Amino acid sequence: MMRVDGGLMVMFFKETNIAGGVDVEISGNRVKVSGPRGTIEKTFIIDKDMKIEKVENKVRVSSEGEKRTSKALVGTIAAHIRNMVDGVTKGFTYRLRVIYSHFPVTVKVDKDKVLIQNFLGERTARIAKIVGKTEVKVEGSDIVLTGIDVDEVSQTAGNIELAARIVGYDRKVFQDGIYLVSREG
Repeated sequence: MMRVDGGLMVMFFKETNIAGGVDVEISGNRVKVSGPRGTIEKTFIIDKDMKIEKVENKVRVSSEGEKRTSKALVGTIAAHIRNMVDGVTKGFTYRLRVIYSHFPVTVKVDKDKVLIQNFLGERTARIAKIVGKTEVKVEGSDIVLTGIDVDEVSQTAGNIELAARIVGYDRKVFQDGIYLVSREG
């Protein structure tokens, strides 16, 4: 935070370090991050008094406004950029576990969707959409989601959990479902 006492110049900023081997291109409110695992490009909605700029080996998101919402937006955009840098260097892995006690559940991956079959003995398969370039692997009773964009990986995990949600049964008795077990990256 920088404040000039003589005038009304107030500047709030957050910086994100750029890891080695990562290239960041900024044009207005569009940020493109390229690294060893791939490329992520996002367009941010910013206020008129905000700037996203590359300074040496850091990305600086700054705002000249003193509003609370401007400061919150600066922190949010900086966190998104940090996640983009982490994604192209390390990637993100979410692990979900299939739990059942009444009927054996079968999980299959079909192109851009996950099919959950025989959930609570239902005849029709429940379907969860795979978002973006997220890779889904079924390993026994575990479902492993990997990708470089944390938004896509976490939304896919949420879609799978939501597809296996139980409605109309006592949750204390029917604890069947697909639940998030761990996050890495």
